[in-house]
Amino acid sequence: MDMEGVLKAIERKELFLIAGPCVIEDTQSPISIASKLVDITSELGIPFVFKASYRKANRSRLDSFTGIGDVEGLRILKAIRDKFHIPVLTDIHSAEEAAMAADYVDVLQIPAFMCRQTDLLVAAAKTGKVVNIKKGQFLSPQSMQFAVDKVEQSGSSVVWLTERGTMFGYRDLIVDYRSIPTLKEMGCTVVMDGTHALQKPNSKAGVTGGQPEMIETICRAAVAVGVDGLFLETHPNPAVAKSDGANMIPLQEIRALLLKLIKIRDVIKEIEEQKSI
Repeated sequence: MDMEGVLKAIERKELFLIAGPCVIEDTQSPISIASKLVDITSELGIPFVFKASYRKANRSRLDSFTGIGDVEGLRILKAIRDKFHIPVLTDIHSAEEAAMAADYVDVLQIPAFMCRQTDLLVAAAKTGKVVNIKKGQFLSPQSMQFAVDKVEQSGSSVVWLTERGTMFGYRDLIVDYRSIPTLKEMGCTVVMDGTHALQKPNSKAGVTGGQPEMIETICRAAVAVGVDGLFLETHPNPAVAKSDGANMIPLQEIRALLLKLIKIRDVIKEIEEQKSI
């Protein structure tokens, strides 16, 4: 399913998935991960957007892995899009990156820490691509209206908002599920990031921790309150992932989780249909 197909599926209120590794680690593993995710989502009839960062700019330590090179990473994303006929998403970190990345991907993602950066939001909007803005850990959901306004007033007609938790003390995040209906009131597609919401940031070792055992809990609750899509970072072996492995879902567990979430979504749709009668 291409980008147009995913957007139409969202209009039909089908639950969709954004998933993939945190970062392009090499030339082969992203393609293998994409292939497995395509097989799973095709079997289950779930609209799918492949996600991977071509570069990780927000790292705790100077010696943390950031990527294999911008152009090489973007070329791999385009190769995945062309091979599997699916849309692809990646982060951008500066206004200059927007036009460059737009030549390779379908969705430009604004990192949570940068969701108030006006020049970045405007540059992303001007590409005409779908813009996915992650809600800052430091912001209320209501404050995201200003980020939406910047993008919409700069030319983008499709804006997604992703909830990824709110800072709770120094080393924890919480998810306030009131944010999902609040964000939807802004007229945007709303996504729940079920992996980054479980991070344990700011560790003494300079490596972010996580609670991946709670991913199902986070996702089930989000679907129950009407989220439009889910964002999951995944890897065949999170223990050796070069970024964010501590909060990823193992690739082999994705299908079972999605099966449960589809059942919840079906119940919610049935309840909503009954209300409209």
